[in-house]
Amino acid sequence: MPGMFQNMFPFGTAQLGGLPLMPAQAMTQQATRHARRVYVGGLPPLANEQTIATFFSHIMTAIGGNSAGPGDAVVNVYINHEKKFAFVEMRTVEEASNAMALDGIIFEGVSVRVRRPTDYNPSLAATLGPSQPNPNLNLAAAGLTPGGIGGAEGPDRIFVGGLPYYFTEVQIRELLESFGPLRGFDLVKDRDTGNSKGYGFCVYEDQAATDVACAALNGLKMGDKTLTVRRATISSGQMKSEQETMLAQAQQHIAMQKMVLQVGGFNLPGMPRGPDEVPTKILCLTEVISADELMDDGEYEEILEDMREEGRKFGDLTNVVIPRPDPNGEQVDGLGKVFLEYGDPSDCAKAKDSLGGRKFGGNVVTAVYYPEDKYFQGEYGA
Repeated sequence: MPGMFQNMFPFGTAQLGGLPLMPAQAMTQQATRHARRVYVGGLPPLANEQTIATFFSHIMTAIGGNSAGPGDAVVNVYINHEKKFAFVEMRTVEEASNAMALDGIIFEGVSVRVRRPTDYNPSLAATLGPSQPNPNLNLAAAGLTPGGIGGAEGPDRIFVGGLPYYFTEVQIRELLESFGPLRGFDLVKDRDTGNSKGYGFCVYEDQAATDVACAALNGLKMGDKTLTVRRATISSGQMKSEQETMLAQAQQHIAMQKMVLQVGGFNLPGMPRGPDEVPTKILCLTEVISADELMDDGEYEEILEDMREEGRKFGDLTNVVIPRPDPNGEQVDGLGKVFLEYGDPSDCAKAKDSLGGRKFGGNVVTAVYYPEDKYFQGEYGA
């Protein structure tokens, strides 16, 4: 992605296994790149391209994950020092899948996250090679336990948010396993304190349990919390259906807004506005997040959950939309913005009054009402 990475260090980009890449081979490498890369987040401060490549090549050899034979498994490393993450490109699709078992491994004294990158296409990758780690890997050689947090990956991955912070990992597992045995579970914890951050990810052994668990647990009240349980990746069909529903809601909202404005102004109590400002149910926040922070799935879900928690303080928050960077580098409308959708304009006004002007990461947050017709049609660049 242009300007995304500060450094790129090649490891044998012109050759593989000592043999020069022919044009056809190079094309194959390009076509499989999305399935051969792994995301590594939470890197230690002194990590660089060479140390990352050496470490992961060594570990892959130690656990028996080098399916392509002798030699280094790592081909390239693309690192972003500021955000402490990197993309590590492996020789083969199978070796990249084996590397998924390394999630949580200790690198230079720090437990790092190993994930699929945002451009990973599960259906396409399934035709290129194994999508799961080899079950016979010697993970003990890397100080890891089989079936641990590294198993919470795949197309049927579930996001579980809104968990009470006092819930233990055992209690959460018991709740989730009431719908079937888990293949993997990852409770996200604060690196400094080790305490739960209130969300995690899981994958069921039987994929048929995925939607059943989501339907049963989503919206469930647990103490003062409400669970958010859904697939971590929304299919295009689901997204289209949601967009159609949102468009229908938008048309209703616009019609109601016009009626109110015709009656004689839209100025509810406690809702100050400028002479040209038309209150809506959508609040747009800027200067809150950067595009880099949205690249990592874990960080994105954490930001999304934090925004939900904050937005609920002001009333009936029905949805949060945070546009994410396109993995192919295409322009994305609304990048860097956060949209809070409320059920009532007065609640939106409360949020605007409270959030506007706050300092976040040294920046002053700007909060403005956003046109409902633009929002519900997915036009976030207005």
